[in-house]
Amino acid sequence: MADNKFNFWWTKPKYVTVIPRQAEKREIPEGLWTKCPQCSELLYNKELERNFQVCQKCGHHFRMGAYARLGMLIDPDTFHEYKSLEAADPLSFFSYPEKLKSSRAKSGLSDAIITGEGLIEGQPSVVGVMDYSFMLGSMGSVVGEQVTRAVEGAIEKKLPLILVCASGGGARMQEGMLSLMQMAKTSSALSRLDEAGLFYLSILTDATMAGVLASFASLGDVIIAEPGAMIGFAGPRVIEQTIREKLPPGSHTTEFAYERGMVDLVVQRKDVNATVSKRLAFHGPRGGERQDG
Repeated sequence: MADNKFNFWWTKPKYVTVIPRQAEKREIPEGLWTKCPQCSELLYNKELERNFQVCQKCGHHFRMGAYARLGMLIDPDTFHEYKSLEAADPLSFFSYPEKLKSSRAKSGLSDAIITGEGLIEGQPSVVGVMDYSFMLGSMGSVVGEQVTRAVEGAIEKKLPLILVCASGGGARMQEGMLSLMQMAKTSSALSRLDEAGLFYLSILTDATMAGVLASFASLGDVIIAEPGAMIGFAGPRVIEQTIREKLPPGSHTTEFAYERGMVDLVVQRKDVNATVSKRLAFHGPRGGERQDG
């Protein structure tokens, strides 16, 4: 028996497999973290907000709502908002009223733009800010009318005009020709602003596309853009399918547009306020009448 005991001791396993108890899953409250779509970094929302909605790791510029941009651009307690308008349904387009209602509830806006007057580093200006969250910032009759009224307000008071552009859809298809005519309407209004010798600065953000880019967004005396913004008329996939050729990398980015002269300055979000302020100061003692020559 003793022999058997010593003959078989080595057949026992040398290692013991320990199966740990399943770790308790820690629940992370919703709304505290955001994953960067560019570098996949997990960002603490409060820190992201303090950094102007820009990823600290890779510099990705998240989209911002119109009121958040106004808070970043306008001096505190100086913004006087113009009367907001609400779109009708002139073509009785299927589901359009429901989409408008949903967008108003989601964004807290009447339509895809806010306009008004305020001070930028103490300099009075007329300002319009588009909001991508309202039907992708598409331009219907309301957006065109409010941009035009902003231009007319600038002409009447001899103030500079600042427009922060954001549109992934361009002209709003639910309004048909009434939407398309806003391109000509806003461009005509800006022509009158130019004739009055007043300064217009356009700020392009992600995304600025289609009819908005093809009208008032690209008519600024100075055009600045945030890094990495999508800028173009038709999207890259549409163009590639049409011409049956592969586009160069980054063909619809701020940097590509800057290299080809479509954009005058590429400006980090944290520097937008200072950049705009300097341009306003340069273009007149009140930031108003443009200095030619």
